[in-house]
Amino acid sequence: MQSLIIGSDHAGYLLKEAIKPLLSELDYTIEDAGPHDEESVDYPDFGNHVSRMVAGGKFDRGILICGTGIGMSMVANRYPEIRAALCNDLFSAIMSRRHNDANILVMGGRVIGIELAKEIVRAWATTPFEGGRHADRIEKFSKCQRSDQKTE
Repeated sequence: MQSLIIGSDHAGYLLKEAIKPLLSELDYTIEDAGPHDEESVDYPDFGNHVSRMVAGGKFDRGILICGTGIGMSMVANRYPEIRAALCNDLFSAIMSRRHNDANILVMGGRVIGIELAKEIVRAWATTPFEGGRHADRIEKFSKCQRSDQKTE
């Protein structure tokens, strides 16, 4: 069973709550990083927490949701070893896993509806990483994050 941590801001709260039951159906152990209501909060607080937990290996994957998904994506991708993908459509969700081994899914709570979000989560959660030439590319990606190495 894989572990997953999920967090949002106030704009993503309802979508977060709507997809949690699906994650249980998909056999994930879930931790909800908050918030626990729709009161206004700062998205970087939740984006940082979820990203630290995934980057640190405490969780296999994460999901972040804010109004557009843009802010959470920017926060998450500042962390080494995080490959956060903003996916507001099925094709992006599938390809983010298949070719990029995305370990954090980001969605916009004010951009997509609940049913599409559920389809995106299902696709992202069940699509395997292809490896092969894509693994080589991911390694190049990781080198960019290491301060002691130059990229070409």
